[in-house]
Amino acid sequence: MAHERFDFTARDGAIINVNRWGLDPNGSAKGVVQIAHGMAEWAFRYDYFAQALNKAGYAVYANDHRGHGLTALSEKDIGYISDNDGFSDMVEDMYELNQFINEKHPDLPVILFGHSMGSFLGQRFVQLYGEDIQGAIFSGSNGKQKPIVNIGIGIAYLEMKLKGRKNKSKLLDRMSFGGYNKAFAPNRTKFDWLSRDEKQVDKYIEDPYCGGIFTSSFFYDFLRGLKLITRKENLRVIPKDLPMYIFGGSMDPVGEFGRGLENLANMYKDLGMYQISFRLYQGGRHEMLNEINRDEVMENIIGWLDKYIYEPDN
Repeated sequence: MAHERFDFTARDGAIINVNRWGLDPNGSAKGVVQIAHGMAEWAFRYDYFAQALNKAGYAVYANDHRGHGLTALSEKDIGYISDNDGFSDMVEDMYELNQFINEKHPDLPVILFGHSMGSFLGQRFVQLYGEDIQGAIFSGSNGKQKPIVNIGIGIAYLEMKLKGRKNKSKLLDRMSFGGYNKAFAPNRTKFDWLSRDEKQVDKYIEDPYCGGIFTSSFFYDFLRGLKLITRKENLRVIPKDLPMYIFGGSMDPVGEFGRGLENLANMYKDLGMYQISFRLYQGGRHEMLNEINRDEVMENIIGWLDKYIYEPDN
């Protein structure tokens, strides 16, 4: 299916790169999937997934977040999000793209798909703008963070004071990701935790837009965002009838090997949300869309979309 790129200017003047995978001009879409990618990657990594969605009848939009991919001013700027609250800025960019999609496709349901960092941004999105989408899918996510997150916030704050917001933090990078590979020793690469598919891991390593070290300000804003999204007053405002699909791998360290992901699903159920679907893939690691069974994973996503979004009354 056709792929194209375009830019939009955010409310503060930032230029945001967007990928669009469209349908055949003569085809009719079932809906639109808006993708929010993860940390240290970019939207075009979702090309295979987007094409699968197109073939199933869904149009796709995906922006490169600030400090990522083609939205970053240059490769050396990858990892620096903004001069303000980077977490909130990325969420607001997603909302601006969402409004563009709703204006361009006023008769189609819009489903937010967030992976990893994108899923945490998505958790905030459904709190602020849950009425503007018809469904949400979260991959490689987690629920309430442990108290150790406060240590990371403190370190990031001190680093910013001493070295500035643009300081690339090797310390916080080690603290955040250093332990992820331990479960997969002996390690072939430092990114074995991403997938059992060695070719996909190698593609990630070779991609200049993937795997970079991020700034102290990114960690400060992001870790504070992780606390924000689990506050009771923020959770209570999510529409109770919003269909949500949460999935991941049982060997994903980000989701605490399934425990954190299940806790997230239960957190939403405890709010009274009654259309929560949950699936855990045994042996799967962090990037289920790049796993050895990725076609099965995508078929299940499409099956959920068809059931809960396209034909919700059947």
